[in-house]
Amino acid sequence: MALYYHCRHCGIQIGKLEDISLNSEKLGFHKLTDEERMELISYEASGDIRVTSICEDCQESLERNPAYYENDYLIH
Repeated sequence: MALYYHCRHCGIQIGKLEDISLNSEKLGFHKLTDEERMELISYEASGDIRVTSICEDCQESLERNPAYYENDYLIH
């Protein structure tokens, strides 16, 4: 089982954790609402977990250009 983090704006893989004992409290998932969990976390049939987040490049772009929030996808 692996945990994959990818950017919701550009799709780049931010990180990957493999072969670890995953605990939702250690990962901070318990602080998310049910709606946030459904939106940000998906579970694959293989047992892998995919988490949607935001990469540093997209975060910087959005901070400099708030109008970018209107776009579904960012290219940088």
